[in-house]
Amino acid sequence: MIRQKNPLAAQPPVIQPARRLSGINEYYFSAKLREIAQMRAAGRDVINLGIGSPDLPPAPETIETLVQHSRERHTHSYQSYAGIPELRQAFAQWYLRWFGVSLNPDNEVLPLIGSKEGIVHIAMTYLSEDDQALVPNPGYPTYRAATMLAGAEPVEYELLSEQGWLPDLDALAQRDISRVKIMWVNYPNMPTGVVAASDFFQKLIAFAKAHRILLVNDNPYAFILNDNPASILAEEGAKDVALELNSLSKSNNMAGWRVGVLAGRADYLREVLRFKSNMDSGMFKPLQLAAAHALQSSPEWYAQLNAVYRERRAYVYEILRLLGCRWEAGQCGMFVWAAIPDGYADGYELSDRVLQEALVFLTPGGIFGSRGERYIRVSLCSDGALLEEALRRIRGSGAELRSANGTEILLHAERSSAKHPKP
Repeated sequence: MIRQKNPLAAQPPVIQPARRLSGINEYYFSAKLREIAQMRAAGRDVINLGIGSPDLPPAPETIETLVQHSRERHTHSYQSYAGIPELRQAFAQWYLRWFGVSLNPDNEVLPLIGSKEGIVHIAMTYLSEDDQALVPNPGYPTYRAATMLAGAEPVEYELLSEQGWLPDLDALAQRDISRVKIMWVNYPNMPTGVVAASDFFQKLIAFAKAHRILLVNDNPYAFILNDNPASILAEEGAKDVALELNSLSKSNNMAGWRVGVLAGRADYLREVLRFKSNMDSGMFKPLQLAAAHALQSSPEWYAQLNAVYRERRAYVYEILRLLGCRWEAGQCGMFVWAAIPDGYADGYELSDRVLQEALVFLTPGGIFGSRGERYIRVSLCSDGALLEEALRRIRGSGAELRSANGTEILLHAERSSAKHPKP
């Protein structure tokens, strides 16, 4: 008996996705992790140096706080949409202690299920179909995606090495930005690792006031390899035009816990809460209590964390030397951003070569925008043994770049034992 084929099997789905998804692709790392998983399933042991997911645990006391409160009978119910008072107070004290910013815990602090959630909430709260938002190039892809999901138009502003990876505000002011409602900024910056000084924040605030733009500074890397954590909200007049996102993902090794915060003026946060309260029902209370404990971390906690990242960074510098890359000293955050040699068309080509020949994955800078195409980004979220193995593989694979006449490509002028110690 010949079985008849289902006439609908090859048909497209009857229900099509919403137009808001037009132009929005699957998040790069979502697809790349799937590819790496397939390679591993086929017996190819890939070392992933691409994603900034902390491999170190939170403090033992933070974990114990979660465990203790999880055993309590009355901690498993729905919680406030605005977070429990203990967590809001802890965030306010954290901002005062480390950034010198005074926040009212009752209405100027809004806990989030991760700061990535906050990006989408802000976009959906403040952007309409006729609006535009300024997004950095290179920059975190979620700024563009959230803007488009809200129905607004992303408008790029370029970040260039020769300008210190800071936007040219004078050039922006000469453009037609009359429809711009939000400007996404991110300092300390990802992917470039650049820190913004107080005088730049002041210029940014003046720019936003002059053009009636809401600034949103995404600040999750403030404590990583940075001796002077800073907040845009510390600047005079910032609360009039600025909101700030922060997170415990990087600073306290709690990426999977999904604990973030939106800080700023009460009336701005009240509008965001109107949207957020329709999207979730609050966070697990023991998790919030543990996060409140983590926010009391001592300076020694951050010093120990950064000592680990400095040791790992030495290995990453050696990897970059082998590949003939150039980088700038003084980068903050849990990555190193490096320019690729002239022998490659772009960072994708270099990344693909190292992945296939050495089974080591490095992030191509082009995923952050066209201005990142000649860069790669290497994560510090692997221990020394794994980084040493990545070095061994690259040395043995022939993936080191050679110039046309067979000699090594010269490195950046900053190549010195003082700035780039060997592991």
